[in-house]
Amino acid sequence: MKTRITILCENSVGIPFGVIGEHGFACHMETERGNYLFDTGQGFGIVQNALALGKDLRDIKAIMISHGHYDHTGGLPAVLKVKGPVDVFGHPDMFLDRFWSNDEMSRFVGIPYRRPYLESLGANFRLGTEMVEVGPGVCLTGEIPRATPFEKDDANMTAYTAKGEKMHPDPLRDDLSMIVDSDKGLILVLGCAHAGMVNIIHYVMEKMGRDRIYAVIGGTHLGFSSDEQFDETLKVIDQYQIERIGVSHCTGLAKASLLHAKLKDRFFFGCVGAVLEG
Repeated sequence: MKTRITILCENSVGIPFGVIGEHGFACHMETERGNYLFDTGQGFGIVQNALALGKDLRDIKAIMISHGHYDHTGGLPAVLKVKGPVDVFGHPDMFLDRFWSNDEMSRFVGIPYRRPYLESLGANFRLGTEMVEVGPGVCLTGEIPRATPFEKDDANMTAYTAKGEKMHPDPLRDDLSMIVDSDKGLILVLGCAHAGMVNIIHYVMEKMGRDRIYAVIGGTHLGFSSDEQFDETLKVIDQYQIERIGVSHCTGLAKASLLHAKLKDRFFFGCVGAVLEG
């Protein structure tokens, strides 16, 4: 299946043609059997950037949400106002009340909008924990088993899972990724990879029955990784002969630079305007 993925929202901008950057992630995917949107950024740039890059949000068949953080869900109202009624795939935990907390402050980082409001704009939420086929050759992973000892949860991420309970560490069970079976092979699109990039890749290989991945694109969360995690991730990139790595968002400039040095021509920056064809 011929596939074209264009990044609409990301921290940085790759082309000087009317687009803006924002802390967050969203990408538009075109296939021969329909177009899709994966995440929506914070909401500042999704519509403007789609217009500037020539991507018609009215044509998407479904929206997929990687997890319920503001920088991946904040653009939902803007997209729904353009598109109207549409299926929105995600995990039941995407509406948890979430915070980033340390000893000095606590900041709300969950989805900024209540479910009834989004439904009033046309969102038909299809939430589940298992891998789901969103369209021909397009899947959402479902929950990722946490198997590696070196990919740790973010201690600053906290949440309330039930009314009246105390805040506790957020396991981010809703961290989902998109899988595309393209003409060139599997493409794995990460939102933030809170579950760990290695965990995600191993799970996808097991579920899909493959031994290679053509490309990985999106937020890798390696900006917060230890040296061990970074080194193990490089080993897995080689193990599955990944040909293209387009890092975005939570990868961070330092780790992106190291990846570029290690991977050379296999690497590209997944900034606003970047395109991957498969």
